[in-house]
Amino acid sequence: MDTIASLLKAAKQHGSIAQAAIAWQAKEAQTDVEVTRRMMADRLDVMKESLREGLNPDLRSVSGRVGGNAAKLNAAANAKLYGISAKASAYALAIAEDNACMGKIVAAPTAGSCGILPGVLFAAQEALSLSDDALVDAMFVAAAIGHVIAMQATVSGAEGGCQAECGSAAAMAAAAYVQLMHGTDEQAISACGFVLMNTMGLVCDPVDGLVEIPCVYRNASGAAQALNAAQMALAGLVCPLDADCLILTMKDVGSMLPASLRETGEGGCAACACCHTDVSK
Repeated sequence: MDTIASLLKAAKQHGSIAQAAIAWQAKEAQTDVEVTRRMMADRLDVMKESLREGLNPDLRSVSGRVGGNAAKLNAAANAKLYGISAKASAYALAIAEDNACMGKIVAAPTAGSCGILPGVLFAAQEALSLSDDALVDAMFVAAAIGHVIAMQATVSGAEGGCQAECGSAAAMAAAAYVQLMHGTDEQAISACGFVLMNTMGLVCDPVDGLVEIPCVYRNASGAAQALNAAQMALAGLVCPLDADCLILTMKDVGSMLPASLRETGEGGCAACACCHTDVSK
């Protein structure tokens, strides 16, 4: 299942992308389906703990630039009823802040993009009263998408820019949300494609080389991007570009980015004159 085309073929054989991914992982690990599902459930538990820690208003990174903002955004989402997108963004920001503050997270697919998938999952769980089992299935869909991207292109910011990290994570989350909404496998792939198309060329430009600014905020926007793409697909919009082609194009675009825009902390946001301003106050 190294391409989207082969993933869809496997999904037809097993009944869905989720079931195909579970069967593939069980075979790779030489274990059974139940053990495989429990392993993913364990990762879900880590994500939940990361969210709890990330929503602590007193959380601060060593640099002092990150921490506490997720709690503010979450409070606003609760008070003003902004909807699932605001909750997903707040949760994504919380987990990304926890990562920046040396908390334990699940790389999904990377540490720098760790908040996007769980942010979408937990916001959806609250809004739709979903079970953890439903989230586990969605995580396998996300994992399958991430696997294909990693095999065909990259999920490394140093290699492909932030399109490969937050872009891939948002594509994974979009497909996962379609699964939660009982959309079709084809709709999940369209959602993935919409994200990849709309994040194409996003650079990796961490201020002072820390996974803090703009990284944590891109997790928040990535969650919203994922939901937007999923909602388009669920409404019947079909991504006009082939997902496999988009993945390969993302790889090509990443290779064209100068080194200053691939995690070196030299260009983009990292070159802003205000980079050393204390934004924690």
